[in-house]
Amino acid sequence: MSTFTILLGGDLIRTPRLDRQVEGSRVIAADAGIGHARLLGLVPELWVGDFDSVPADLPADLTAVPRRTFPAEKDKTDGELAIAAALEHGATRLVLAGAFGGRRADHAFLHLALGLRLAEAGTDVLLTSGAQEGIPLLPGNAGFDYADGTLFSILGFSELVGLTVTGAKWALDQVEVAFGSSLTISNEVKGRLEIVLGHGRALLLAHPYPLPES
Repeated sequence: MSTFTILLGGDLIRTPRLDRQVEGSRVIAADAGIGHARLLGLVPELWVGDFDSVPADLPADLTAVPRRTFPAEKDKTDGELAIAAALEHGATRLVLAGAFGGRRADHAFLHLALGLRLAEAGTDVLLTSGAQEGIPLLPGNAGFDYADGTLFSILGFSELVGLTVTGAKWALDQVEVAFGSSLTISNEVKGRLEIVLGHGRALLLAHPYPLPES
């Protein structure tokens, strides 16, 4: 499995879990995401974007990263272009670091939807801010290693059919969830979390490192 970490422009904190997730991966930065390279102690092999939001005072090793430059008026975001570059280089697993938050809610939504599309195409995807992480849920069975007490939600991107959740404070057994329902918001891990989905598409959003203000 070829893992690439894509450094995006959203909020990011460094945690031991995030360090393990990016360890040994190849790294591509998307425009302002290069700033996260300093935080994580990484040097990307490629820097992609229109470079309209380059962080100030970058160290020499980061300013020297090879660039792939695109015009400001383009039909893809810098993040999507960075992901495309990783796929060109043979990525089979993607860690999208800085995929949430930041100044642009539209970009955050795109990353969630794009993560699902990539998963449907066969790419293993993790979206993370360090504090919270998202994992696409497609039809089938999936298990997760979160500690007891971890807050999680299942965000439906369609109607969900045959949804079963075990290892949770509020278990579900073969339920149907309407698109836009809040039924699967704010659950809590109790044991080994396992999710089975019969039909539909969703995203597991977990909070392994909740921030103090949350």
